[in-house]
Amino acid sequence: MNEQANIATSAESASNRFEQLSLQQKMGLGAGIAALIALIAGAWMWGQAPDYRVLYSNLSDRDGGAIIESLQQLNIPYKFSEGGGALMIPSNHVHEARLKLASQGLPKGGTVGFELMENQKFGITQFAEQINYQRALEGELARSVQSIATVASARVHLAIPKPSVFVKEQQKPSASVVLTLHGGRLLDSAQVSAIVHLISSSVPEMSAKNVTVVDQAGTLLSALQDDHGMGLDTKQVKYVQQIEQNYIRRIESILTPLLGASNVRAQVTASIDFARTEQTAEIYKPNQNPSESSIRSQQSMETLNGSGLSASGVPGALSNQPPVPATAPIIATPGASNAENSAQLDNLHKENTVNYEVDRTISHTILPVGMIKRLSVAVVINNRKVTDPKGKVSLVPLSDAEKVQIDNLVKDAVGFDPNRGDSLNIQNAAFNDEKEVVEEIPLWQQPEMIELAKQLAKYLIIAAVMLIVVFKIIKPAFRPLERFEVNDHETGSETAGTEAGIVEQEALSTAEAGVDSVTGQYTPPVAPYEQNLNIARQIAQQDPKIVASVIKDWVNGND
Repeated sequence: MNEQANIATSAESASNRFEQLSLQQKMGLGAGIAALIALIAGAWMWGQAPDYRVLYSNLSDRDGGAIIESLQQLNIPYKFSEGGGALMIPSNHVHEARLKLASQGLPKGGTVGFELMENQKFGITQFAEQINYQRALEGELARSVQSIATVASARVHLAIPKPSVFVKEQQKPSASVVLTLHGGRLLDSAQVSAIVHLISSSVPEMSAKNVTVVDQAGTLLSALQDDHGMGLDTKQVKYVQQIEQNYIRRIESILTPLLGASNVRAQVTASIDFARTEQTAEIYKPNQNPSESSIRSQQSMETLNGSGLSASGVPGALSNQPPVPATAPIIATPGASNAENSAQLDNLHKENTVNYEVDRTISHTILPVGMIKRLSVAVVINNRKVTDPKGKVSLVPLSDAEKVQIDNLVKDAVGFDPNRGDSLNIQNAAFNDEKEVVEEIPLWQQPEMIELAKQLAKYLIIAAVMLIVVFKIIKPAFRPLERFEVNDHETGSETAGTEAGIVEQEALSTAEAGVDSVTGQYTPPVAPYEQNLNIARQIAQQDPKIVASVIKDWVNGND
């Protein structure tokens, strides 16, 4: 009960004191309280402001409007970046919003896919249906190309000819792709080849040679896929690097156990032949011994024509023929006379033809791609560390025998071939062990400390503004109330104290009057009237309200 009474009394006293303030003081007090409340609310909202992250960037107008409408339905706040190229939402809603928007098919990417075929009008012509199908296919291919991380956007143009029943009039389809890449990024040949094969595989009877890929700068990217180009592609460069690194690892792994891990440095330059060569040769060997050769074909022919016992010629013309000259027969018939043999073999002709197989070798050779044409090896070896009996460490160059040993080891490790033109250079020198001193970033320049300083500065600014409002606006407005309270509580006590002070002063003045013990002079007492008058003047100057209260009591007859 006492506490409630005290609270009620305090509230009534505060109300009375507030009513005693002037209009200007009331307005100042209200403005100070309002400013303090606004400052506290602003500080709380500033401290609770969410961290916005990018939801989507480079949105088309259609996708942007649909996404904003969905965010409003989900009660998710959003804002745009300074350039307007990105849509930002609080970081704690980014993943949830992306999943919910993906379930709605957003963003569509500004391209139309096969959903265009879902709203076919009744009575559509075959030409319009074919155009819609081509647009849908182009949109789907553009979406597939845009899924590559390096590609920001893509446009695909398909040229699909009409089918023809005549073979001579048939044409192959072709495609053109325009890519917009992210800033500072490039497509390598493997990625361009993947895009080309993706497009060609999606359209029937389309060859990869009929696909053209161009970037936003107008650079023809598909030209890099020409197999007959003069430049090296990324695969060939990577192959050369792998070979060189393999040889370096071989050298360092075989010399490290002998010299130490930090005492060997090796570099290898490999010249690789990427030319694709095919050879076809047909070789004929010289004629061999017929007895050792194979007979392909053999033909014999024998013709016998003579005027022996058998009648020949035209009947009745025997007398017109000249006499037959005497001949010696080559082959005599056994039991026959020379005249008979000569008559029988008068015209004998023999032919014998033998064809032998001719040796021929036909070879078709395809040389492998990526053969090593030449190796250049450079090895640097640190001086050997030697410790004397006193414990002093010194660097000593390698001996000639050790150099020869290392030379042989390196040659065997890389497969050194002098006929191929390989070169090997081994140098022995003292390594410079001075390590580069990296200056540490000062504490005040570290990103973490900068971020912490920003947070502390934010809260210090809030605290400073609150202190200014309290001590410069609110506290001066409450000073009149404090003065009223002090006056009400101390009026009676100060009055009693003043009267007691007057009596005490009179006693002191009386005590001070008399003969001085040192000088022996007489000091007259101070007049009480003048002393009281001085005290009253001081009280009136310090606090006129007390004087007014005393005079009021005198007027009312209270002694």
